[in-house]
Amino acid sequence: MIGSRPVRVGAAGALAAGLVLAAWVARAGHHELARTPAPDGARVYLIALSDGATVSSPLTVRFGLVGMGVAPAGVLNPKTGHHHLIIDAPTPAAGVPIPNDQNHRHFGGGQTEVELELAPGPHTLQLVLGDHVHLPNDPPITSERIRITVE
Repeated sequence: MIGSRPVRVGAAGALAAGLVLAAWVARAGHHELARTPAPDGARVYLIALSDGATVSSPLTVRFGLVGMGVAPAGVLNPKTGHHHLIIDAPTPAAGVPIPNDQNHRHFGGGQTEVELELAPGPHTLQLVLGDHVHLPNDPPITSERIRITVE
């Protein structure tokens, strides 16, 4: 923040900053970057989806958040972050920016739901909250990983 106004660098700028940070970590041999503290009691969860559910595709996945607010990537504002949906992949490492690929979907615009196309068969889903440069909080704010089956 500058004064009482949030600092905004834009989603593209935040992604670029995250990639620069990841490259710096790799080059410098550091394993973790300074992370944004997580407020006590903050949690993310998948709304109306439960472990073991059988669903059809496309499926609407809604994101829940308690104890924090949602802000777009690039906005540095206390007690805010944005969602990342982890699909069929392990929980990302805590001290580096969350990858951006088909298994690590970024919602840097502040979105709280997605229409998701998944192939038939078993899948796992997990939410991870990221800060303004896509770093998980300290400690990480993650949902339970759930297993679903697409018909």
